[in-house]
Amino acid sequence: MAFGKLKGFLGVENEDSNENIGDDEYYNDVEDTTDEKSGSGNKMILLEPRAYSESQQIADYLKRRNTVVVNLKRVTPEQAKRIVDFLSGALYAISGDMQKLGGGIFLCTPNNVDVEGKISDDSTLKSSKGRTKTSDDNAEGFNW
Repeated sequence: MAFGKLKGFLGVENEDSNENIGDDEYYNDVEDTTDEKSGSGNKMILLEPRAYSESQQIADYLKRRNTVVVNLKRVTPEQAKRIVDFLSGALYAISGDMQKLGGGIFLCTPNNVDVEGKISDDSTLKSSKGRTKTSDDNAEGFNW
């Protein structure tokens, strides 16, 4: 913006229409992507990332105050752990919350969404033979 004024002062023609746009207009404001009536995000996004690089897209949805259900069954357990770590940091930054729904499936919510209730963990349930299920019983490889 200041560069455009300098060009005008020096008499240089301004053919690029983007020069008239203020610096602040290049950045997306989180509040602009929300529902105008309620002031909060109104979408639930279901995602199955196939690589760690998609975790930034998930964080962007959360920044826009949308709820995201993440299914990590299509990535390796090492990548899944990295994605969960990244999303945990992003959720901490926006005061959000993460809950495990099942083996490799997580519910990520921003601070404008309240989640009530809990889903029991399969690893604490007893099988019909009276032995406790272990992580070896989990075929997907998710033992966290």
